[in-house]
Amino acid sequence: MPWRRRRNRVSALEGGREEEAPPEAAAVPPALLTSPQQTEAAAERILLRGIFEIGRDSCDVVLSERALRWRPIQPERPAGDSKYDLLCKEEFIELKDIFSVKLKRRCSVKQQRSGTLLGITLFICLKKEQNKLKNSTLDLINLSEDHCDIWFRQFKKILAGFPNRPKSLKILLNPQSHKKEATQVYYEKVEPLLKLAGIKTDVTIMEYEGHALSLLKECELQGFDGVVCVGGDGSASEVAHALLLRAQKNAGMETDRILTPVRAQLPLGLIPAGSTNVLAHSLHGVPHVITATLHIIMGHVQLVDVCTFSTAGKLLRFGFSAMFGFGGRTLALAEKYRWMSPNQRRDFAVVKALAKLKAEDCEISFLPFNSSDDVQERRAQGSPKSDCNDQWQMIQGQFLNVSIMAIPCLCSVAPRGLAPNTRLNNGSMALIIARNTSRPEFIKHLKRYASVKNQFNFPFVETYTVEEVKVHPRNNTGGYNPEEEEDETASENCFPWNVDGDLMEVASEVHIRLHPRLISLYGGSMEEMIPK
Repeated sequence: MPWRRRRNRVSALEGGREEEAPPEAAAVPPALLTSPQQTEAAAERILLRGIFEIGRDSCDVVLSERALRWRPIQPERPAGDSKYDLLCKEEFIELKDIFSVKLKRRCSVKQQRSGTLLGITLFICLKKEQNKLKNSTLDLINLSEDHCDIWFRQFKKILAGFPNRPKSLKILLNPQSHKKEATQVYYEKVEPLLKLAGIKTDVTIMEYEGHALSLLKECELQGFDGVVCVGGDGSASEVAHALLLRAQKNAGMETDRILTPVRAQLPLGLIPAGSTNVLAHSLHGVPHVITATLHIIMGHVQLVDVCTFSTAGKLLRFGFSAMFGFGGRTLALAEKYRWMSPNQRRDFAVVKALAKLKAEDCEISFLPFNSSDDVQERRAQGSPKSDCNDQWQMIQGQFLNVSIMAIPCLCSVAPRGLAPNTRLNNGSMALIIARNTSRPEFIKHLKRYASVKNQFNFPFVETYTVEEVKVHPRNNTGGYNPEEEEDETASENCFPWNVDGDLMEVASEVHIRLHPRLISLYGGSMEEMIPK
């Protein structure tokens, strides 16, 4: 009989026992499916069928192996009545979009732990515009305890059958990220969704630079399905570096000299809580906290290319992108003004670096990308990169900026990306070189990143698709001093690099090598998801 809505306080509380689902219901006659696309649906095995109130309608609800379908129950009308067909149009959701199920109860003040059963609430992940995801609910109203218990346990059994979805996560939270908002972002937006999905969490606060590196070096990770970083680009890059170093150590490899690194053992989730969030933006297509959290909950995993940065044969770090010259100088300046807000610090450093714009005398060698399938397969299996068939190229001169990027590097100031033609896992890097030019022309080039125009359409800008790069500064008389009027002995003989938003100072040649699909990240567009 139809359930009438009452204006009492209603909450969705999980109930019932967590035992295995009961034996499957007896064979049910095929559902009455009349919409045009139901040929495939009719072939699916029906698990349960019953009557629930959805919205304001009593509905015939069918649970099959892949979807939940329902249509309003209407009195019989003459065949061919178009108005009737419209009213009875079937709706459905795919089971892979459901991430939690709770028993829905009406609670009074005296009933804190239980209440009158109203039905079942399904929590669903929906795709919105511009790559965003949102969480929504669907209420299946039925007052029968036995009826709801059977359906509830069947839904629980289905949700337990998605192997990629994490059940336990290690959370690394940087409380200093972007105006110290990361803690609030996690506890107000992320944690409630993780709890709703039944995911256990272990939270560690990152107290100092390098904390994630030391923690993940020794931390017991066997009980976790993934690691999540809540912070900005620097924190995310540090955690990715730490996970990859841990994988090399577990594989018995010498971490100082790595030619063919092994893949990280756990996927990494990135919750954008920094000032630029380039990594999370490139991964999800949008720097949106709820979207990032839902990708983690749903177990959407993508393999992503990673670079190694080394000098004199010694590994410096893993990373996704780097800038040398103007990009490195700007970051070195910004690091000196940490007391400013992130946006003020960034703008101030850009203006000051432009005022002291200086070209670096460099020799750049690179190995062009070879897209042939046999070469890529050989390299993906760990064969040496440089052999007799590889043709290194070399350019030299005065360069204002050199960018090497394995990901698109989307951000608010470059919505198309700093390297818009690069993908997350296409086995290549973008090498973007800005030769010496006048300050006004270079500023025009920088402004193009924020527009829809081609930022590379300048005579002094060159772009290459590469697999390896060697950057050798030829000015060995002191490197870069970020504040010439002050004593900066620590940086006196080093050149600054911006690696994923972290400052890396190196005195000599840096060798950047791409390693395809080296780390699994939670995220990406839903059509591009691959299994773990």
